[in-house]
Amino acid sequence: MELAKRLCDTFGPAGREGAVRELIRAEIKDYCKDTTVDRLGNLIAHIPAKRKNAEKIMLCAHMDEIGLIVTHVDKKGFLRFTNIGGIFKERILYERVIFENGVIGVIGVETKPETPERPRMDNMYIDIGAKNRNEAAAMVKIGDIAAFCEHAVVLKKRLLAKALDDRIGCYCLIETIKKLKSHKDDLYFVFTVQEEVGLRGARTGAYAIAPMYAIAIDVTDTGDTPEASKMAVSIGNGVAIKVKDSGFISNPVVKEQLVRYAREAEIPYQLEILEHGTTDAAIIQVVKQGILSGVLSIPTRYIHSTSELCDWADVDATVQLLLQVCKRGLSPS
Repeated sequence: MELAKRLCDTFGPAGREGAVRELIRAEIKDYCKDTTVDRLGNLIAHIPAKRKNAEKIMLCAHMDEIGLIVTHVDKKGFLRFTNIGGIFKERILYERVIFENGVIGVIGVETKPETPERPRMDNMYIDIGAKNRNEAAAMVKIGDIAAFCEHAVVLKKRLLAKALDDRIGCYCLIETIKKLKSHKDDLYFVFTVQEEVGLRGARTGAYAIAPMYAIAIDVTDTGDTPEASKMAVSIGNGVAIKVKDSGFISNPVVKEQLVRYAREAEIPYQLEILEHGTTDAAIIQVVKQGILSGVLSIPTRYIHSTSELCDWADVDATVQLLLQVCKRGLSPS
């Protein structure tokens, strides 16, 4: 799990994915030398087919994570901020954050009598240890972006980390590239940027490649914790093949091919319907004339927190199913 841990620990909020991109490029350079970075920052690795008239398949996972951006520094040196991506306010109180320059702070909240029971972001601040505005301004400026400051740990055969969404998807693509022995079609492995703020990298990547098929690899919620919402997905039960989420309906041909490959290769899988949230596939499917799209999801607890949790068996299942897709393609046989 060491590579996955390094990926999760690396700084990379939406719009600041450079360190993650360089880590990934270093990992795949000996397996896929044909790599490019587009103007938005997507890393695209192309492995061409050896046959003529091959289809294009785009396999993608996003490099970015949620974060915070400084909007104001008050006279006492406390930083006000707003969100980059989907932040659950109750999950970030008293958590540590780190800026790109290495400055570390902790999130606090006003405790005035009129402070609401459920804190709002405009009641929160970041304390970087500064005594006043001038001292803070020498450390951090308006517009600086912070990520959450947690280190990945292993709990038996499960990984606990910030930014599993979606560095674990990036890990699955890296491992697929490394383990690839045969492939039928033109493969484009796309590590996208700015998913958390509107699926932006997936749009430009899909437009440039114009594939026939696409599969996004991302995390999904679970229904296996006490009093969780009813959802037929659990960690440890296999890769989740998406049927629908709040912004996407899987192409039935792609979904059925994924199910068939999983059954034939005896890869454990689950069917996923996610009521809230979506993935890069939501925008990819409507690029140009339309792209036949599906999603493979890694079941993950506590999404969009500083302590997301997944099971390594589900990660392995995801990689195995991706290898089947690469080997056999997605065209109906």
